[in-house]
Amino acid sequence: MPLPDLLARLRLPHTARRWVVPLFFGGLFVLGALLHRDYGVSWDEPTDHLNGLVNVKYVAGLVMPERVRQEPSSHLIPELEGYRDNDHGVIFEVPLSVLSYLLVHHDSRAYFFLRHFLIFGVFQLGVWAVYRIGRTWLGDWRWGLLAAGLLVLSPRLFAESFTNGKDILFLGLFAFGMSTLVSFTTAPSAGRAAGHGLATALATDARILGVLLVAFTVVMVGLDLLDRPAVERGRRLRLLGLYVAVAAAGTVVGWPYLWADPVGHFVAAFRSMGHYRWPFTNLYLGQYYSPYTLPWHYAPVWILITTPLPYVLAALLGLGFSARSVLRARPWLAGLGLHRLDLLIAGWLLGPLLLVIALNSSLYDTWRHLYFVYPALVLLAARGVQGLAKAASPAAPGPWLRPAATLLLLGALLETGRTAGRMVQLHPFQHLYYSFLPAEQAERLFDRDYWGLSVRQGLEWLTRQQPTGPLRIHVRWPMHNPLYNNSLMLPPEQRQRIRYVPADSADYFLTTYRWHPQPFADSVGTEIYTVRAEGIRILSIFRKPPTP
Repeated sequence: MPLPDLLARLRLPHTARRWVVPLFFGGLFVLGALLHRDYGVSWDEPTDHLNGLVNVKYVAGLVMPERVRQEPSSHLIPELEGYRDNDHGVIFEVPLSVLSYLLVHHDSRAYFFLRHFLIFGVFQLGVWAVYRIGRTWLGDWRWGLLAAGLLVLSPRLFAESFTNGKDILFLGLFAFGMSTLVSFTTAPSAGRAAGHGLATALATDARILGVLLVAFTVVMVGLDLLDRPAVERGRRLRLLGLYVAVAAAGTVVGWPYLWADPVGHFVAAFRSMGHYRWPFTNLYLGQYYSPYTLPWHYAPVWILITTPLPYVLAALLGLGFSARSVLRARPWLAGLGLHRLDLLIAGWLLGPLLLVIALNSSLYDTWRHLYFVYPALVLLAARGVQGLAKAASPAAPGPWLRPAATLLLLGALLETGRTAGRMVQLHPFQHLYYSFLPAEQAERLFDRDYWGLSVRQGLEWLTRQQPTGPLRIHVRWPMHNPLYNNSLMLPPEQRQRIRYVPADSADYFLTTYRWHPQPFADSVGTEIYTVRAEGIRILSIFRKPPTP
């Protein structure tokens, strides 16, 4: 049976939405519940938690200063004023800090399990937002569900959806803000304007780049006004004013750093946004670069090699379909309002990427600072598949178009299934996925386990290999951070056995090959344990030779 006919028979009817969509999101929730305990602790997580505690202390000090002074551990938490990361958004960290205080009773292992599950919850919010946008933009809930499914079947982002409380959090909240923007501009009302304002505030309080939602909103409302009568224009401008007011007020309320000086502190945070203090280097194409001197193609290349190729090709096709729709609009200027969603999704993907390139903004740890544009990529990919499906239908013109589109759809389907299989095989190291690079090239040209998540597996292996006595471990600076972070996932009795010692006192040497991609000399010791992800060596433990 030809593929288009088979797809037509398998196509879900509209009535199936009532059970398919809840089943998809319910299954995603269950998947998160089953997998969230499998991941290690990323490099930044303890620092992010401290940011939350600093802000909780500041807020509590304003409300109940005497209680703060009586808290035994209060003196260990820095003051917000003068704190190094006081300009970081904490809309997730503050509630999480309060929850951990109430629920986990100073158990670090339980805290990180809770943290990872809640990060995944925000990611699921982003998946739901992508579904809603796709349903509206592409005119059918099934295409929205396809875009949501592609987001879930994105290996790197799926792994980080448990441990990356910055970039994945922002991805989820920004996508949610985009979904409220689509709702607001599709059917404007005071309630939707206020709701979109709150969504914008949430995204901005996670990362200051959330203000891009304001820019997108102004442009979208402006396009909508092109073919509106004067009375309707006035109403929509008033709703836009309501949105801006709610977004501004909500941003200040949710960001304690702004309370003392809302305008001044916001401007200071915005100025430091693209040039954050980061003293390390990126391994890119076999060379080390400062985050401030990256080649212009750094982010596009990273996106290409870490995103499944069918998604990239389908997104380019979807971008072409959108461009064709916009260029064919008649009358052109007023017609832009009819195709404003095409412009929105394309601007979501391309705007921030071009802005980073033009401003030479500092990036590190691959392209994670731009993860928030990825939902636009999968939406465009769904648009591309939609166009291919139409071309593969019996009504498509031309004798060659239908078989060509059919072959492309079949190839994309098989490769997407292969991606799902690779995710299962990589678990829990899907963040080491490369779309087409061989293992030896990936090891030589690019950073490997930059989050240090594999250290947890190495420590757990060591505790089983040597069940009693101290574990004297040496790591190269600054790898003591992921070593300490992942020791927090061990049971307390095992955690106490870890000793961080100089090389001449160590029994073991542990490395994730960050900032040292080449093999180590024999003098380091004998390699006794290795973790690989699809052939890429991401962690090694060496037994140190005895001291003469």
